[in-house]
Amino acid sequence: MDNPSQEAAMTELRPDPIGRTALAVEITNRLRQMILEGQLQPGEKINEKRLTEQFGVSRTPLREALKVLASEGLLDLIPHRGAVITRQSEAEMAEVFHVLAALEGLAGELAAQNASDAALTEIVDMTEHLRRSFEQADRPTYFRINQAIHKAILAAAGNETLVKSHEVLAFRVQRARYQANLTAARWRAAVEEHEAIAAALAARKPNRTGRLMKEHLLSKFASIRVKTQG
Repeated sequence: MDNPSQEAAMTELRPDPIGRTALAVEITNRLRQMILEGQLQPGEKINEKRLTEQFGVSRTPLREALKVLASEGLLDLIPHRGAVITRQSEAEMAEVFHVLAALEGLAGELAAQNASDAALTEIVDMTEHLRRSFEQADRPTYFRINQAIHKAILAAAGNETLVKSHEVLAFRVQRARYQANLTAARWRAAVEEHEAIAAALAARKPNRTGRLMKEHLLSKFASIRVKTQG
């Protein structure tokens, strides 16, 4: 096409894939938060019509978001029924948490050995921010920083196979992890556990860091069991 004005006109008519992608990401994030916070309960069917009205969007980006959340294990896409928030048995969570605890224990050991000084400083700084979010009772920010700390430790371990194996399993229990620190006592204990982990990392003590990481995950699971049995 040699005519510049025609090229400009065609450009204007083309769809904006970036804008559409950004919208789907925003809907995914908002829906994920609703599931993590318990606004959408396990076994509940997603009401697409209500959500499109609530978010002010069409069904296309909503359904793209549902596919992402299904891949994360937060909901199931059932033929002829739609999307349903997943249920998890205690036995399933026990299996996943024990494997995750082993993986995070290994990550702690490797990070204490392999992490750069800059990476360890960043983890210590994030742990201080974690303490402040707890003191402000800001659960969403706390969870975001918490996830970032665990991700940073995994990255600092320097083992890509470990990172990928962990990622697959972590999606399956992220809702349970978000809701684990339901009491003030358990939430405070979780912060103190993170501070002990950061100190062990900064001191480059592999065995202690690995043990603390593993115990931290198992403590989370113990608090979840108390909640489900209460």
